[in-house]
Amino acid sequence: MMMENEESIYNLIPPQEYKAPKNKLHRSKHNPKAAPTGSTFCLKTTSKPGCSNLNGEIVPEGSNHLNVAGTGLWGKKLGDSKAKPDTFIKKGEGTMRTTGLVKTSTNYKNRNKRRAAVPKKDEKPIMGLTSDKNYIVANAVENILAAPKMKDNKDKDYTKKKEYGKTPKYLQKIKGEIDQEYELVREMQMEEDQQRDREKFLLPDDERGELIKALKKKWEVVHKQYQEITHVQKIDTVGLRRKKENCEEELRQLEKDIEKLSKKYIFVDTIGGDYY
Repeated sequence: MMMENEESIYNLIPPQEYKAPKNKLHRSKHNPKAAPTGSTFCLKTTSKPGCSNLNGEIVPEGSNHLNVAGTGLWGKKLGDSKAKPDTFIKKGEGTMRTTGLVKTSTNYKNRNKRRAAVPKKDEKPIMGLTSDKNYIVANAVENILAAPKMKDNKDKDYTKKKEYGKTPKYLQKIKGEIDQEYELVREMQMEEDQQRDREKFLLPDDERGELIKALKKKWEVVHKQYQEITHVQKIDTVGLRRKKENCEEELRQLEKDIEKLSKKYIFVDTIGGDYY
C-alpha cells in the first residue's frame, strides 16, 4: 500500500487499454422482406384480398399482382433513374428564345489598352544597366515631403443635418405637457390659498380684549383652587394629587392663550377653529 502512493518511475508507463471483445452480429434466419404474419397492409395492388403471409410466403399464391407497388415503399427501383442514351437533348430544346437580338458595339478603339505582349524567345533583354540613385534617401525625402493622406470618412456626419443642435419635436411636446401640468398645479395651489384667506378673518381689538379679560378671570379662579390644594400639609390621596396636576396643566394652558391673544393681530380660522 505504501509503494502504490509513493512516486515511482513505473507510473510513467501508460496502462494498457482494455478493449472488451464484441459479440457476433446476430442475423435472423427469417426473410426480412416478408410481410408480418396475417398482415392486411399493402394489399391494394393485389387481386387476392384478405390477409398476406399466412404461410411465410413473400408473394401471395394465386394472385396476378404483387402486394407491393412498384414505387410504393422507397421510390423508384435501382436503375430507373439511369440516363437513357436514345433520349438526348436536341438543338434548341434547352435554350430560351428571345423576340429580338441586342446589337453589340464593334468599336474596338473604346476598349482599354491591352498589356504589352509577352517577349518572344529570340528577344534578349538589355543587360548591365546600373543606376546611381540612392533609393533609401529618395524614399525618405519623398515620405517627408509627401502630404498626409486624408482618411475617407464613410460614416454619416450628423453635424451637417438640418435638425442638428435643435430640440426634437417630441421633446418639445413633452416639455409643453409638463409645463401645462405645472401651471395647473400652480393655479390649484393659488385657489386653495385664496380659499384659506377667505375662511380667515382678523379678530377685532374689542373682542380680543374681552377674551383676555375672561381668560385672566378664569386664571384667578384656577389659581385660587391651586393655592388651596398646595397649603395642605400632606397630599396623601390620589384625588388631591390628580386635582393638583389638573390645576397646573390648566394654568399653563391659560397662560399660553393669554400670551397668544396679547399679539397685535389675531386671525381666526373658521374651519379649523384655531387662531394665530
